[in-house]
This record gives sequence, structure tokens and C-alpha cells, in this order.
Amino acid sequence: MTSQPPLRQPCPPGACDCSRDQLLETPGADVRILLLTRSEEKRLLERLENLKSLEDLQHMQQRMHEQLGIRVEVAPGFNEVRSMRGIAIQIAEHPGLCRKTRQAIPAAIRRGLERQPEIAYRLLDSHDLLGGL
Repeated sequence: MTSQPPLRQPCPPGACDCSRDQLLETPGADVRILLLTRSEEKRLLERLENLKSLEDLQHMQQRMHEQLGIRVEVAPGFNEVRSMRGIAIQIAEHPGLCRKTRQAIPAAIRRGLERQPEIAYRLLDSHDLLGGL
């Protein structure tokens, strides 16, 4: 007898566009995203806010993809980067990903970059924007 891990509770009707019910009804669908319960989401956001290095950020991106199926891209924006808001953080569309979570992950990453600005500098340098300064 195997017990199934707890799934995320559904959002109130009309409050979200996550397509959770459609995901659950689709046979063979990737439901890993529903394993991100509210308490696990809080842990994830806290972890993203306390990034230690660029490698740590990249590791978290990889782990989110492996465990939840979420693709998060962090790169300098198209325009000039004057603050952390100039860094583009994109989350690929994913059925089952709550609207609030889709907004909270980039906000947590930005807070982490603000706490450790050297991570942002390394990110810019990895895209050759500082050009050997």
C-alpha cells in the first residue's frame, strides 16, 4: 500500500488560472508541480531569498526543474540594467502553477539578489555585460 504525497490545495474559484483540475484529469500528465504545497512553497521562497552565489541560483533553477518541472530563466533584461528590476526573470508557462506562485518566485529571487548584489554582478559578467571591468 503506497501513500500518495499531499497535493497542493486548489485555489478559490475564479482566483487563479492554473488549470489544476484539467491537469489532474489528464491521464499521464506531469503533476509534480502540485507537490508544491503552501508550506513547501514558503520554504522554496525563503531559500530563494537567501541565495549565496550564482552557482547556488543555478542549482536552485536546476532543482526546481527536476523536482517540479518549473523552468526559471534569469538573465539581464533587454534594456540597461540599473537595478535588480532590470534583470529579467521568466517562468515558462506550466499547467498547475498557481498565479501567485508565478509572481512570488521572481520576487523572491530579486530579494535574494538585492541581499547579495555580487550574485547580480556575476550574472551580468556571465553574460559578458561587464566586459572585464
